[in-house]
Amino acid sequence: MPAAASQRPAAPARPAPQDPPPPAVFLGVRHHSPACARLVAHVIRTLRPAFVLVEGPADMNDRLDELLLGHQLPVAVFSHYRDEQRVATSWTPLCDYSPEWIALREGRASGAEVRFVDLPAWHPALADRTDRCANRYADAEARYAEATRRLCERLGVDSADALWDGLFEVTEPDTDPEELRARLDAYFDLVRGDAEADAGDRAREAYMASWVRAALARAGDRPVLVVTGGFHQPALRALSAQPGAAAAPADWPAVPEPPSGALGGSFLVPYSFRQLDAFAGYQSGMPSPGYYQRLWETGPTAAGQGLLRAVTERLRARGIPLSTADLIAARSLSEGLARLRGHPYETRVDVLDGLAGALISDDLDRPLPWTTRGVLGAGTHPVVVEMVAACTGEAVGRLHPDTPLPPLVHDVAAHLARLGLADATAPVTLDLTKDGDLARSRTLHRLRVLGVPGFTRVSGPADGADPVFTEVWEPRPAAAAREAALIEAGAYGARLDEAAAALLGERVRAAGPEVGTLAGLLFDTVLCGAGPLCSELLETLAARVGRVGDLGPLGEALAAALGLWRHDRVFGVARDRLLGAVVGGAADRVFWLAEGLHGAPGADLAALRALASARDALRHAPDLLSTTPETAAEAAARISRDPRAPAALRGAAVGLRWSLGVPDEPGPMVRALAASAVDALGDWLTGLFALAREEVAHGTAAEEHSLIDVVDGVVSALPEADFLVGLPALRQAFAFFPPRERERIAERLLRRRGLRGSARSLLRTPADPLLLARARALEENVTRLLDRHGLGTAPITRTAPAATPETPR
Repeated sequence: MPAAASQRPAAPARPAPQDPPPPAVFLGVRHHSPACARLVAHVIRTLRPAFVLVEGPADMNDRLDELLLGHQLPVAVFSHYRDEQRVATSWTPLCDYSPEWIALREGRASGAEVRFVDLPAWHPALADRTDRCANRYADAEARYAEATRRLCERLGVDSADALWDGLFEVTEPDTDPEELRARLDAYFDLVRGDAEADAGDRAREAYMASWVRAALARAGDRPVLVVTGGFHQPALRALSAQPGAAAAPADWPAVPEPPSGALGGSFLVPYSFRQLDAFAGYQSGMPSPGYYQRLWETGPTAAGQGLLRAVTERLRARGIPLSTADLIAARSLSEGLARLRGHPYETRVDVLDGLAGALISDDLDRPLPWTTRGVLGAGTHPVVVEMVAACTGEAVGRLHPDTPLPPLVHDVAAHLARLGLADATAPVTLDLTKDGDLARSRTLHRLRVLGVPGFTRVSGPADGADPVFTEVWEPRPAAAAREAALIEAGAYGARLDEAAAALLGERVRAAGPEVGTLAGLLFDTVLCGAGPLCSELLETLAARVGRVGDLGPLGEALAAALGLWRHDRVFGVARDRLLGAVVGGAADRVFWLAEGLHGAPGADLAALRALASARDALRHAPDLLSTTPETAAEAAARISRDPRAPAALRGAAVGLRWSLGVPDEPGPMVRALAASAVDALGDWLTGLFALAREEVAHGTAAEEHSLIDVVDGVVSALPEADFLVGLPALRQAFAFFPPRERERIAERLLRRRGLRGSARSLLRTPADPLLLARARALEENVTRLLDRHGLGTAPITRTAPAATPETPR
C-alpha cells in the first residue's frame, strides 16, 4: 500500500440501520364494558407500555393524582364553561368496570405515564353534547346505526346491547384475549366503515392523534397504548400512521384554555348508577349498570342469578305476587333462551326475557325496554319497571375526603353554619320581617334556585301581593346529592349569592321573548335578593312588555310586577322605579291588545286575569300608566258592543266599567245572550265576574234588585236542553266567587222561591252537579224513547197480596 494512501483518514463508519420505533397499540373499547376493561388490564400487564393514552379531558392531566385518590365509584369529572354567548356542562363518568378507569389504574401500577388526550369537555368541538344529560362518551352511534342494525338482523337479536353482550360480554370461558381484541378491531372497523365523522369528532380525533405522535416520539423503544372509544379507533390509527408522524415533535400538545373573560374548569363529583343508566337518559355506554357491576365482580353465571334474585326481592317488597313456580318457570325460560341463542351463559337479555315470559300475562302496548334505548315512558307495566330498576342498582359514589372541592362548597357550608341551618332536623319557620330570618330565607332560596337538595319550602308568599310574612322549610336528608349538586353549581361562581345570580341571569337570557317566563324569574330573583340582577331583569322586562302580542304572558308579568311594586317592603323593592316602568308599560299594552281581540267561543282565563291586573294598576298605581280610567272605560264600552269580540271579553269589559264606577245596565245583555246562545251567557258572566266580582257580590247582599236576580230569572226560564248546554260555562262563571259569597247567593235564591233551608247544605251536593245533570238528561232520553215505542204510558200494575185476617180486601 502506498504511504500516502496509508496516511489517509479512515472513512466514517455508516450507522447501523435502526429498527423503527414500535407502533402505537390502539385499543378500541366500548365505554363501561367489563369485557373491554378486562382486555385493557391484560394488555397493559402484557405490553408494559411507556405511555397509556386515554380518551378523557386533557385539562385533567395535572390532577390525575386527585382522580386516583381512592374514591368510592362511580364518580364523574364534571366540566363547565360559561361566557356571554355559551354555557356548557359535561360529565365524564367512571365506574369500576370502565375501560378508561382500568387504563388509569393499571397504567399507573405498571409504571407507565398516563395521559388524558381528548379536548376539554367545554371545547366547542363538544358543544353539541352539552345539554343537562350530556356525556363526553356519547359517541355518535347514529352514524353507524345501519351497520349495527344489519348485524342484529343477521344474528337474530333485538338491540345493539344484546348484540354486544352475545359477541363480547358473555363468551366462552377460555377465549384468548388476543382473539377478543381482534374481534373488537373487526367490529369497530365494520360499524364505523366509511362513515364521515362530524366536524366536532374530526377535531377531537386530530387532537388525540397529535398526542399519539408526541408519545411515540418520546417513547423510544417502548410501546404506546391508546385506549379510546371504538368509534375513534380507525381514524386515530390512520392519522397516526400518516407520513411524517414518526418525526413529530416530542413536546406534548398544548391544552386549550378558556378564552379571556370566560369561566371554565373541572371538578370531581359523586355519581350514581341511576345517573349512569341509559334508561334514565344517559347517552352512552351500557344500560343496567347494576347488572354489569355483578358481571364484572362475579362473572356471567353469578350475574344472571344475582339479577333474578334482585328482581324477586323488588317485586315481593312491593307486594307484587311472585310464586316459587313463577321463579322456576323464569329460570327455565332463561336457560332455554340462552341455549337457543347460542350463548354459553345467560346474558342480561336472556334473564330479562325469561322473567317477562314467566311473570307478565298481560298484553303489552309497547316493546320491552331492553329491546331499544330511551327513558321508560308513563304506563310501563309495573313488573317491567321493577325489572329495569333491579338492573340499574342502587350504587352511589363517594369522593375521598382529600378531594379538592370548588369554593362554593365551602362558602355554602360556612353560610349554613353561621345561620344555624347546617344541622337542622326539624322544620324551620322564618319570620320574613326579621333581618336574621330574611337572611336565612335568601340563603335557602339561592340553594333552591341552584337545584341543591337539603331543604324544601312547604309554605310562604306565592307572589308580591301575597300577605304572608312567614316561610316554613323542611330539611331533607340528602348529603351525597347535596355535595354533587353544590360541586356542579360551582360552575356559576365561588359564592352563593354570585352563583344564584349567575344562574338566574342565564335563565333570563334563555327566556328570550317569553315575558311569562320572565315574570316567574322576577319573583325568584327578589326572593334570592339578587340586587343588580333584579335591575337587569326589570330593564329587560320594561323593554319587552311593549312588544308582547299575547295577553296571557303579559298579564303574568303585570301581576308579578304590580304585586311587588305595591306590597313588597319585606324584600325591599316596593315603589321601585324600574318596577313602575314595567307596570305602566304592561298595563297600557293590555288595554291596547284587548280592544282588538277577536276569537273563538269560550273563556280565555289568562286574558281575563290580564285585564284584572290592568284594572288593579288603574286603581292602585294610576300615575304609572298613560291610560286614564276615563279612556279605559271608553275602550271597555267599545269592546262590550263589538260583536266579533268573544263573549267572555265583552262581559269583562262590562265588569271593568262597573269596577271603575261606570256601571251599565246588564239585564238586557243577559236576556239577549240567553235568547241567542245560552252557552255564551256563561262565558259572558265569567268575564263579568272576573272583573267585577266584588261589585256583583255587594249588590247581591243588598235588598235591591240585583244582577243575580236577573240571571236567576233567565236561567229558570230556560228549557231543560238549553240549561244542560249552558251549565258547564255557568259553573265556571260562579267559581269566581269564594265559598262565603256563594253561600250568600244561595240564600238569596232560596228567599226568591219562598223556601227555607240551609244554603250551605245546598252547596254541598252529594255528587258533581254536572254528573247529576247528565243523569237527569239520560232519564229523560230513556223516557222519550219508551214513549216513542208505546212502552212508557201504560200504568204499572202491581199484584195485590192475598187476603189475610190482618189485611181486609
